[in-house]
Amino acid sequence: QIAFMTLTLFPIRLFFAAFMMLLAWPFAFIASMGSDEQELEKPLSWWRKIVDVLLKAIMRMMWLAGGFHWINVKGRRALPAEAAILTVAPHSSYFDAIPVTMTFASIVMKAESKDIPVWGTLIKYIRPVFVSRSDQDSRRKTVEEIKRRAQSDGKWPQIMIFPEGTCTNRSCLITFKPGAFIPGVPVQPVVLRYPNKLDTITWTWQGPGAFEILWLTLCQFHNSVEIEFLPVYIPSEEERKNPVLYANNVRRVMAEALGVPVTDYTFEDCQLALAEGQLRLPSDTCLLEFAKLVRSLGLKPETLEDGLDKYAASVMKMKKEKLDLKEFSAYLEFPVSQTLESMFALFDENEDGVIDIREFVIALSVVCKPSKTLETIQLAFQLYQSEGGTVTEENLACILKTAMGVSQIDVTHLFRAVDEEEKGKITYDDFYRFAVLHPHFAEEYLYADQMGAESGLETSPLSAPNGICTDFSPDSSGDRRKPLQKKLN
Repeated sequence: QIAFMTLTLFPIRLFFAAFMMLLAWPFAFIASMGSDEQELEKPLSWWRKIVDVLLKAIMRMMWLAGGFHWINVKGRRALPAEAAILTVAPHSSYFDAIPVTMTFASIVMKAESKDIPVWGTLIKYIRPVFVSRSDQDSRRKTVEEIKRRAQSDGKWPQIMIFPEGTCTNRSCLITFKPGAFIPGVPVQPVVLRYPNKLDTITWTWQGPGAFEILWLTLCQFHNSVEIEFLPVYIPSEEERKNPVLYANNVRRVMAEALGVPVTDYTFEDCQLALAEGQLRLPSDTCLLEFAKLVRSLGLKPETLEDGLDKYAASVMKMKKEKLDLKEFSAYLEFPVSQTLESMFALFDENEDGVIDIREFVIALSVVCKPSKTLETIQLAFQLYQSEGGTVTEENLACILKTAMGVSQIDVTHLFRAVDEEEKGKITYDDFYRFAVLHPHFAEEYLYADQMGAESGLETSPLSAPNGICTDFSPDSSGDRRKPLQKKLN
């Protein structure tokens, strides 16, 4: 079917969809010229209403060309005065733009999106709220802008927000970001379903790329999508004061409508678990729990690299590696708290009240730089190496157990492969040369050896289905919070 459709229907559909997008561009461009905020806060002029109808018709024809012959809509879309914000989930594909083009609601978009040829003009037409994930000040301004628009008593168009903040595989709802709920105004939950026999829609951090998803979807004769507008959720006074509680309660309502569980993993956890480094975190890693605790202390992993250097330098000056809770608190310059005690417990290998502080630094390096495997291993070598700059097999096992956040791992195969001269010790230069020659060393020497081992690496994260890894797809909602898992024992 794919071969036949590729030679027949696919090029026709692709051409027609591209033509519709190009046809929409001049209308969006002209309508966007000279518009300002004051104009948007006024009722739509007659010509703008006509442009809206034309663009919606053109966009509908574009989706029709893609095989979305009909779009099943359930429920009633609330008026802007009833719900200024539409929260949409799950977010799993760029085809989630379908409800955006149907409603022309404003959306929260990456700032870079406005520079995309043609599509960027269409995006600017709906006056989105632009955000830069790398700019902390931009995030604050984004929240303020959402709040301003949401509290305008319906003067601004509705804002459509995907509160998960990233694409998942629809098997569960991850933690909602609180931005949509900070204004404390009523929201209307909107759930998306793609009830197709074959899933060619899902586009996540793993699996088929963007063009392959487009190709496979256009090769389907028909693609189904279902959009359900749930009743408007009016927050309680407690929820207005607590956006996180508000977000969790709305997520629960949406999960029940979808018939899927929820999980406490966040966008940042997805980044960590699926980072494209040589070491892919297994499903039972405790580093996800560690990352949560780091954030709970008020530390932001994405901006902590300077702090990481400070912590590492401090460890190298220490005369001892083992610290108790009080010493750990002084080392981090944080008071003892439940969060700090939980973090300490993750590294308390023998439950004897002391931890190896080097393990904390390695774990923090993974969380701060999940894709930079070799930088983390180089730092670990500096912490563990002898005066001659070498580490033993036992040292390497400790390094990799910590870097992967697992209780047991067999590194014998890997160590012997690196130690070609059979000295019983290796340097970082030895390891680096080996890693350059074997960029997939973890797959070849670690994951393969762990199949069926007690470490819980029964399934390589690389063999997970299209979507996020096993730990992001719990069997039941009762698995939302697991007990703290220690790195060892």
